[in-house]
Amino acid sequence: MTKIWNESGFVTDDPWIIETEETKAGSNEKAILGLDDFLVKVSESDDTELGVLINPADDVRKLEGHLDRLALVAVAFPAFNDGRAFSHASLLRARLGFSREVRAVGDVLIDQIPLMLRCGIDSFAVTNATALKRLAENRLPGIDNHYQPTARPSEEVGSYSWRRRA
Repeated sequence: MTKIWNESGFVTDDPWIIETEETKAGSNEKAILGLDDFLVKVSESDDTELGVLINPADDVRKLEGHLDRLALVAVAFPAFNDGRAFSHASLLRARLGFSREVRAVGDVLIDQIPLMLRCGIDSFAVTNATALKRLAENRLPGIDNHYQPTARPSEEVGSYSWRRRA
């Protein structure tokens, strides 16, 4: 079972559905399209409430020029050891200036969520039982020191994110 979580807690009325050959968004749902399908749809319609799924091998820069049409960008984590979605989220926030929702989907583990938040991901499609339990208990692991700047600046005075500017 997938639950959507953000820093306010679990979301009960999330309308977004990742469309596949077998799964299509219904009348009260919004579609998250693959990058190629999104680029076709954005050229054919004036819809401004679109969602796109960025897989690890996708070039997130292809969204440039279409960001005003996007309500949500889902970045895929197909396995816990594939971190390319961290880079996609950072590029979306820092270089492309995307300010709307960025969602992690796939293998979202509790230990990675603080790092995902720092990269600019602000919602999570969570299926992992341990992660769901810890989030329900409001037990998000912390990170004391940060050595690099990110999409979300460090709140801790003792952090070192000021040392390097990208």
